[in-house]
Amino acid sequence: MTNNIIIINGPNLNLLGEREQSQYGSITFEQLKQKSLLKAKELKVNLEFFQSNIEGEIVTTIQEAKKKFDGIIINAAGFTHTSVAIRDALDIYKKPIIELHISNIYKREEFRQKSLISDIATGGIFGLGDNGYILAIIAMQKLLQNGNR
Repeated sequence: MTNNIIIINGPNLNLLGEREQSQYGSITFEQLKQKSLLKAKELKVNLEFFQSNIEGEIVTTIQEAKKKFDGIIINAAGFTHTSVAIRDALDIYKKPIIELHISNIYKREEFRQKSLISDIATGGIFGLGDNGYILAIIAMQKLLQNGNR
């Protein structure tokens, strides 16, 4: 059975490669997307890649994911620290969720060190750069393969 996974990306991730390369590296959003899709194809996983700067669009995508996807990988970016609405949508999802961040939020400014979604996520990947996306895809595929639905 093929697993269906969605990677949800929050605000400003569309500007990867342009912003704070010391934190996020030089990979562009499009390069990151292609790298992720290639890994998913290699693992025989159906992957959808989504990005929005709008909180409500992310909430709607999470709500709709319940019917279409076996797992969510989410880099909520700045909304990680502020969005109760995204947290609530994820809490209702009831399937595997991996929280993902390119930088290590726990080594950054104090306001970034609080995640509203960590305690409801199945697991998390922090500070491993763009490779975190590949690791999250592998981890999600293993979770689903082992029946953690």
